[in-house]
Amino acid sequence: MSSESSSFNRRSMLKTLTAGAVYSLAASELVQAKSLANTPASLQVPKGVTPEALAKDESFWAKVALFYDKAEGIVNLEHGYWGKMSRPVQTAYLENTEMVNTQLSYYARKEYNQDLVDSANKVAAALGANDGEVVLTRNATESIHNLLRQYNDFKPGETVLFTDIDYPSFKETMQWLAKSRDVEPVEVIIPPQANQQQILDLYIRAFDSNPKLKLMLLTHASNQHGLILPVAKIADAAKQRGIDVVCDCAQSWGLLDFKITDLNVDWAGFNLHKWIGSPVGVGALYMKQGSLTKISPYPGETDPDNTLTYKRVHTATTNFAATLTVPTAIDFHQSIGPANKDARLRYLHSLWATEAKKMPHIEVLGGSDAESASGMGAFRLTGKTSFEEVTQLQKRLENEFGVFTVVRKGLASGCCIRVTPQVFVSAAEIATLTNALRKLA
Repeated sequence: MSSESSSFNRRSMLKTLTAGAVYSLAASELVQAKSLANTPASLQVPKGVTPEALAKDESFWAKVALFYDKAEGIVNLEHGYWGKMSRPVQTAYLENTEMVNTQLSYYARKEYNQDLVDSANKVAAALGANDGEVVLTRNATESIHNLLRQYNDFKPGETVLFTDIDYPSFKETMQWLAKSRDVEPVEVIIPPQANQQQILDLYIRAFDSNPKLKLMLLTHASNQHGLILPVAKIADAAKQRGIDVVCDCAQSWGLLDFKITDLNVDWAGFNLHKWIGSPVGVGALYMKQGSLTKISPYPGETDPDNTLTYKRVHTATTNFAATLTVPTAIDFHQSIGPANKDARLRYLHSLWATEAKKMPHIEVLGGSDAESASGMGAFRLTGKTSFEEVTQLQKRLENEFGVFTVVRKGLASGCCIRVTPQVFVSAAEIATLTNALRKLA
């Protein structure tokens, strides 16, 4: 077979998928919807419809998709890196960029600090936190690194804990803590398929086996395969034993519908440029009131009374326009509805994962029960777990079937392909992945 005939026809595929995404919209309605897709107020969420029912309404989500500019020629199922700005957010970002570029230091010196506080408080309100408990950072990595590196309550011989499903950079930071603070590292291995009770039991056994455990990293949604951990229950068990918890919410906020108080944690790091849809380069650090004593101020900053969250961060000059655009991103996220987004992404995951689990040549990773699964997911060919084998699989999906994904490594069980659709992805595009999986046999 020639390379020309074996490769997919990108332009033909694009036309087919576009037609499938908007099949239920009349031509006049489509034109009108496109013209209105620059303001969040034009998105009308049906009343009296449950998120689970709305998740299957392709007509509604086709209208949502009109608020986004999509790339041609590929089915992109790798939105876990960062999220796409909707048109209203992109417009606000460009306007804010123009304003900052015009006003320069006159604006930055006189008004920006208050705008920064306002944006942080907007995030806090959306998270269910109090004013002053959230400070904006450049990303969740910066937030988590600051929490881990500035933790100050170790005694020699104590223990730190992490798992194989944690973000690779954070696992390396935990190993750095062990070497630099004279503490011992413990890694817990989570099965490639797991449910809530299994996960909780693994953590409790690790707690009881390590009586000197002092600090743990706890991931809400795993970046490798979207596994959701029972954070509140794990955190409760940890607190009963005097174990401090740093929670990684880099992938979870916007992917899942929750408030920070639901998690029962004092410290957490977030991204706003993944599932919330802000410009790239905005994250958040949460520190519960009264919890600052054990996290030292950023080197060079002072906070004698341990009451100022923003003293735990020093980002210096950042992208002013991105920070100013955060409220618009929050507004658009809420106009769709956090519960509606959560349900839609779970539904899209179920479309391919349910079928893939029936295929003996495919291994689906992540949650084995509904509470443990999310809109993110992962798979690999059965028995093919090496980086080289999974990289070859990623290339096949892209070059033969026009489906873009990403290889994730770090799991004890081996590498995998991560699948992360966004709210503007259609069921027809997911079907492209499902059909490709069948042909991989």
